[in-house]
Order: sequence, then structure tokens, then C-alpha cells
Amino acid sequence: MSFIPDQIDMCIMDILQEDARTTNKEIASRLGKSVTSIFERVKRLEAEGYILRYIAVLNRNKLGKNLVAYTSVTLKEHGHDRLLAFEQKINTFPEVMECYKMNGQFDYLLKVLVADMEAYEQFNLSKLSKLENIYKIRSLFVLAESKFEVDLNLTTGMQTKLQHKK
Repeated sequence: MSFIPDQIDMCIMDILQEDARTTNKEIASRLGKSVTSIFERVKRLEAEGYILRYIAVLNRNKLGKNLVAYTSVTLKEHGHDRLLAFEQKINTFPEVMECYKMNGQFDYLLKVLVADMEAYEQFNLSKLSKLENIYKIRSLFVLAESKFEVDLNLTTGMQTKLQHKK
């Protein structure tokens, strides 16, 4: 039987994505549960693949990564081996933060993060456009960021968290 997280599990995930350093003791206190039950629930969420990893969200601008480009890539050939080869190679580029296989006018959408336009040009000329099977590359550059979220919206977990906080 497959595991389906309940409201307490959703609430635990909500708390952890808000601050991954929150201890089991703190979560237990906020939710009115025992530390042991929270520990067991977290371990199960990890084992079942709901919690993939724990990370710190960094300020890209302070680290000199000021340019975000969304780059669409169209391939010449679309055989399974050709698509897989592209994905394997693109996943080795540290500039590529995200890669999505798409339907519609292009085959892949990349989120590319670099220092500036010169760095993007270097990435495009020395890496991306050198890949085999590239037909077309188009890029859009972010002028300003009005929203940036890494938390998933877990509405039911949030309602439970708020009820227990009162």
C-alpha cells in the first residue's frame, strides 16, 4: 500500500521548508506531538521521497550571479537517444539551474544563472551552441524579479500549523 501524507505530515513539511534547521523537538512543540512521533514521521517522509534534501537558500546577487536567462532550445532530431544525450550533457553545466523538456514551439527550457551578459555569451558560445543536435537557441533575460519562492504551497499543512500555533 502506498504512503499518503496526512495533515500532520503536511504540516511537518511546511515547517521544514520554512526553516530546514527546525529541530524535531521544536516541530513537536509547535504541533503538540511527541518528539519520537515527529522523528518517525520525518524519517518516513525522507524514505518515501517527499523530503529530497535539506538546503540553504542563497542570495544569488550577493554571490555575483546577477543575470538570469530563460533559454529555449530546439533540437534537430528527436529520437530517444538524442534527447537523452542532450539531457545528460546539459545536466553537467553548472550554469544551468533547471532544465525542462517541453511541448510546443521548442524542446527544452533552461534556466541559466551567470554573473552578467558577457558570462552568458561565453556560456552560449563555448558550451551550449557547441552541443550536437542543436537547431535553435533563443534566450529571454530577466530584468527584475518580483517573486521568488522555493516553498511548495501545502495549504492543508499550513491550516494545521496555524491551528496548533494558537
